[in-house]
Amino acid sequence: MELVFENWELLFQGAYYTLYIAVISMFFGLFIGIAVALARLKGNRPVRWAARVYVSVIRGTPALVQIVIVYYGLVDYGITLGPLTAACIALSVNIGAYLSEAIRGAILSIPKGQTEAALATGMTSWQAMRRIVLPQAARVAIPPMGNTFIGMLKETSLVSFIAVPELLRSAQLLIARYYVNMPFYIGIAIMYWVMSTVFSAILEAVEKRLSKAY
Repeated sequence: MELVFENWELLFQGAYYTLYIAVISMFFGLFIGIAVALARLKGNRPVRWAARVYVSVIRGTPALVQIVIVYYGLVDYGITLGPLTAACIALSVNIGAYLSEAIRGAILSIPKGQTEAALATGMTSWQAMRRIVLPQAARVAIPPMGNTFIGMLKETSLVSFIAVPELLRSAQLLIARYYVNMPFYIGIAIMYWVMSTVFSAILEAVEKRLSKAY
């Protein structure tokens, strides 16, 4: 493990990119997920159909294929993206599909009486959704969303395929330099585990806070 400690700067730089990609992808993926969930619940038939197709396609194809489509495939149409940008876009679209199902399930778990009571007070359907249903659904959605985020944190390793300098890519560079495998693989495994554990603790704290609020 001595080599790991000697090269900690490169590994921590890789961890930074891993966290950056995961957080950015989760942020935009959350907006995509909310939009798609509401489209499936409140949209007209064409909108519901389009949202369902999006979820089906994204969930039915490997994330690595989606990454190479965004990075390499769009070049055929004159769209050239940097590796980091392509990684964030592809993973945002990917996680958005999974989050949409978690959010949709959470919304459906809220009793219809809550919406009916809000409408009876004079709220519009969208006001009831925004003020009454979504805040309660957020508490229900936190655990599956947390699992999705942790999965996304680990899936960032896939973007090493397009030379993004995240954690796995950093380890591969060091392996190519020293011709030693195990110390670096064990080192990054520990780093992934630590990051996942920290985020699990943060999400548990958020879930407890929301449970007290609602």
